[in-house]
Amino acid sequence: MEEELKGTELRKRVPYHIHRDVLDELSVDQVAEKSDVKFSAKEKLKDAVRCTGPRFKNCFLSFIPLLAWLPRYPFRENAIGDLVSGISVGIMHLPQGMAYALLAAVPPVFGLYSSFYPILIYFIFGTSKHISVGTYAVMSVMIGSVTERLAPDSDFMMPGNDTNITILDTVGRDAERVKIAATVTFLSGIFQLLLGLVRFGFVVTYLSEPLVRAYTTAAAIHVIVSQLKYSFGINPQRYSGPLSLIYTVIEICALLGKTNIGTLVVSIVTIACLIIAKQLSALAARKIPIPIPVELITIVIATVVSWQMNLKTKYKVEVVGEIPSGLQAPVAPAVSLLGSMVGDAFALAVVGYGIAISLGRIFALKYAYKVDSNQELIALGLSNSIGGLFNCFAISCSMSRSMVQVSTGGKTQVAGAISALVILVILLKIGELFEELPKAVLAAIIYVNLHGMMKQFGDICSLWRTNKVDMVVWVMTMILTVLFNPDMGLAASIAFSILTVVFRTQLPKYSLLGQVPGTDIYRPVEDYNQVKEIPDIMIFRSSATLYFANAEMYIDALYEKTGVDVAKLLSHKKKLEAKRLRKEKKAAKKAKKEAKKRAKEAAVQTTKDPQLSDTDESDEEPELSHTGANGDVHKMSVKEPKHVVTVETWPDPNTDKPLPRAIILDLSPVNFLDTVGVKTLRNIYKDYGEAGVQVYLCGCQRGVVESMENGDFFSEKLTKSILFSSVHDAVLYCQQGNSEEVMPGTHL
Repeated sequence: MEEELKGTELRKRVPYHIHRDVLDELSVDQVAEKSDVKFSAKEKLKDAVRCTGPRFKNCFLSFIPLLAWLPRYPFRENAIGDLVSGISVGIMHLPQGMAYALLAAVPPVFGLYSSFYPILIYFIFGTSKHISVGTYAVMSVMIGSVTERLAPDSDFMMPGNDTNITILDTVGRDAERVKIAATVTFLSGIFQLLLGLVRFGFVVTYLSEPLVRAYTTAAAIHVIVSQLKYSFGINPQRYSGPLSLIYTVIEICALLGKTNIGTLVVSIVTIACLIIAKQLSALAARKIPIPIPVELITIVIATVVSWQMNLKTKYKVEVVGEIPSGLQAPVAPAVSLLGSMVGDAFALAVVGYGIAISLGRIFALKYAYKVDSNQELIALGLSNSIGGLFNCFAISCSMSRSMVQVSTGGKTQVAGAISALVILVILLKIGELFEELPKAVLAAIIYVNLHGMMKQFGDICSLWRTNKVDMVVWVMTMILTVLFNPDMGLAASIAFSILTVVFRTQLPKYSLLGQVPGTDIYRPVEDYNQVKEIPDIMIFRSSATLYFANAEMYIDALYEKTGVDVAKLLSHKKKLEAKRLRKEKKAAKKAKKEAKKRAKEAAVQTTKDPQLSDTDESDEEPELSHTGANGDVHKMSVKEPKHVVTVETWPDPNTDKPLPRAIILDLSPVNFLDTVGVKTLRNIYKDYGEAGVQVYLCGCQRGVVESMENGDFFSEKLTKSILFSSVHDAVLYCQQGNSEEVMPGTHL
């Protein structure tokens, strides 16, 4: 704090002086010459669909970015780096693709397909130069929850040779799960494509960074639990729905007695070797420009050991199995299944896009280029929808592969295309060599690769220090995603995150503002010692916008801060007014009675003295006079007595404190007004006006003023003259009116 003060003292202060008239909203409109030009919806639509040559060219090139940047590709500068990077990332795709296929509950070869077709599509349509798209753990576990729910093992049990034994039809089960995974991937791609075409890329703004990090951490827990069966060699029952993770953990604990020792040993040894190898690779990275492919070396050694020791036969260790060579022909999605996976597909679309665009923006900011959020939706949508036709499962981008792609010299998506070619070679020639690879090794690779996500638990401590609301969002997202499936957990987490925003608008900070001496700056009086309130003027401000959810609290806070409860004040005033009217009515009745009595006496006198009858011919009515309760002299006719009603200034009945002359509402934080907000301001103006307190508004944005106009806030008597561009203008206007009554619309 002291350093900041010293810096302020050392900073040169530039004095300035402005001389101008006090301006209300009408004056500002005249001086600034407010434009009334508005385009109708028809004109906007006509302009949007208007097609010109340059517009068509820009639209076409933005839809297929490859045609824009590939002809200008700097071959000498980027070719070597992209080649080395593409080969390195392609090598990473092999173990990760096979491992993440297990998460999706499909045969490992389909993980390789998912590392080939979508990458080529993104190479053509994507706008990020550095992210590595392909299989991703979170997406894979979400796919796995769908495939295992719609195609559980219990649906594929067949009777064995013995009548008491049933055998699992793994071939039929895997075929059905592949069809389900491809169909939900196709549908998620359609969702992404449609959202991109309607320019709905901003949907990712509802996924805050704490929410995404907590969600990926919770999804990593789902991933770990789903792979425990491969590490222990057991076959727990499949659970779905809320608390399925808890039930699965309980089931695994119950089956630990049936653990396959051979599988457990393979898992432990692989995990230990991977951790040690990655530590050594990190130390060697300073001297070796190309990262050591630890996962590739691991699966090669594990495959050779499994083949030489015959782990499948001797120790009952489950292996990958048949890996067909070549590529598959496209297959139409199962239309009959679409209705049962709409929610899952939409969750996949949102999560996949959110992760990809978040990482893409990080690299774009670092390397000074722009990522088109809507085009990214289209690119991912085409990658998933076309990939679904080739039996791929949903993809996104991987942080680990993207970091390798950047660190090894990759500068464009040419590196991604080269990595796809590496996978193609593996699919055509090398894939069948890994048929003896134990699945426990792939599970170990997943465990080790998730250690980065587990480190995100440290976010809780950092968020506790910086923003406790974000910390609550993180914790609740974590809990909701763990307790529910990833798709339901995402929906619940987004809903909770939005609720925190709503609650914060419902519980804003309400302040009375005072003036910094000698300036036109106004600050909350409770936050500053030298800020003083303006005599007879109260300036009220809320830190949030004004709408239906907090309108009532706005009024309550205004009453509390200003010390003026208008409702009680008006009620007290009405009681006094009614009491005064009763007294005057009673006095009038008494006067009328006396007038009749005197008229009767006058008639008797006329009978006795006819000369007095001439008075009856007079045009004047008999009059009586008396002194009223307020000291005024009232003259009344016999036929129709008259009285005068006076208006008094009423003090606050609770405190006997004199009312302020004016209240200024600072609406600068208000960015929109709904009908309830407009009605609230109108009632405040009316109620305080009846109590003899003038209300002024300042700092209104144009949209707020338009809402007032559309909501019939203004009238012939209530004009824009009560609106001021700044608090200081409103204060000067009020101070100018201290000597005499100033009505709205008076120009100084």
